[in-house]
Amino acid sequence: MANEVVWCLISGAVAIILSCISVSIIKGRSNRRRGVGFFHPYTNDGGGGERVLWCAVKAVQEERFDLECVVYTGDHDASPDSLMARAVHRFGVELLCPPKVVHLYKRKWIEETMYPRFTMIGQSLGSVYLSWEALCKYTPLYYFDTSGYAFTYPVARLFGCKVICYTHYPTISLDMISRVEGQNSMYNNDALIAKRHLWFTCLNVESREFGNHGSTWLSLCKVIYYRLFAWMYGTVGSFAHLAMVNSSWTQSHIESLWRIPERTKRVYPPCDTSGLQFKQALPLERPSSSPAIISVAQFRPEKAHTLQLMAFSVAVRNLDADLPRPKLQFVGSCRNRFDEERLQNLKDKAIQLKLEGDVEFHKNVMYRDLVGLLGGAVAGIHGMIDEHFGISVVEYMAAGAIPIANNSAGPKMDIVLEEDGQQTGFLAQTMEEYADAILKILRMPDTERLEMAAAARRRAGRFSEQRFYEDFKAAVRPVLGRVS
Repeated sequence: MANEVVWCLISGAVAIILSCISVSIIKGRSNRRRGVGFFHPYTNDGGGGERVLWCAVKAVQEERFDLECVVYTGDHDASPDSLMARAVHRFGVELLCPPKVVHLYKRKWIEETMYPRFTMIGQSLGSVYLSWEALCKYTPLYYFDTSGYAFTYPVARLFGCKVICYTHYPTISLDMISRVEGQNSMYNNDALIAKRHLWFTCLNVESREFGNHGSTWLSLCKVIYYRLFAWMYGTVGSFAHLAMVNSSWTQSHIESLWRIPERTKRVYPPCDTSGLQFKQALPLERPSSSPAIISVAQFRPEKAHTLQLMAFSVAVRNLDADLPRPKLQFVGSCRNRFDEERLQNLKDKAIQLKLEGDVEFHKNVMYRDLVGLLGGAVAGIHGMIDEHFGISVVEYMAAGAIPIANNSAGPKMDIVLEEDGQQTGFLAQTMEEYADAILKILRMPDTERLEMAAAARRRAGRFSEQRFYEDFKAAVRPVLGRVS
């Protein structure tokens, strides 16, 4: 009797939950608005992803002015006017009109700190909950994910939306699975960290707790977990009507995992090449008294700031006596207290290396200040392994700073390539290789440096904002249609 009562209660609860879900879906589908909903929970991260968001909003406004553009954000201080102003002041993107804002209050469910174990699956399922909140509040005709939350696509399809996404990097990649199968760590938190973005802390267990057999067993469990997640990721990703990707590297992984090559289009991200080359009229000549090397990246662990600092230290120690002493400028934004801690640790490391007088830190700078710093740099350094694209590398090149980028993924496959037979920069992997590249640039005669900087600038023209708008509109036009 007791078991029957319990079973009836459970069945009743499940029926009520399913009924509520059904009612929400039916209500959303029947009240769809003529709009495009941009799912971007963090509208203040200050990175390349946010630039893509605002350029995408502008492109949709130009292509379909009859559609309302809505931004789903967890930043509660965001307003239509403040976001429009931010797009201009931070990225130089002038929207045609302020976007509508839908505030989300469940963003904590996609925070890394919520999931000390199984982070990937936890954040992915958390995004499902967050997208449910978003779509219940505003159901658009078109759901546009610009942050890489593929698990939200089936939810959007349930609400009757057409799903478009711009994917900067796969949540899980074939390279990542191969590393796990080979039991090779990618990074650690102080140098080249063991997690990609916020995703790779899913199984935070010390192998020494299990000994050698335990380590083998743990590795096997990780492989099974990663392959299961890759299958799930591929399944939900296939729900997209259009998947835009930002590089050759990302495209190869997305096509392998999502298996929708006919709906996958490569659209290089918008880089402010014309603004840096023409509007700002930055000359290729640079001050020779104290050559600056700039590093533009959010203070995230995978950006490998410590590696860059150590390489700079090696270069300074091996600097020729007749050459001026260079300075290293770190420029980036902090999203949270963890980024703030990383920034402080970097400052402490500079003091430890006796470089406090040679290293500058610029946090959360405005666009005009960033342009000024880029215009004074002889080189730009980039340290992230498997950077999906590398907007900062393109900006270095457009500004006339010779890039020193990681020898992998986007920079290797798309960006730091020869232009008209002329070298456009350097690729490096180890601390020694980065230090060697820094010294080569500092030792270059002015004529040689100017030739390389000019070639790099020409190469950067391939990744302009104008090119993004053209390719983006061509990709979305079959899905969005035209104004009737």
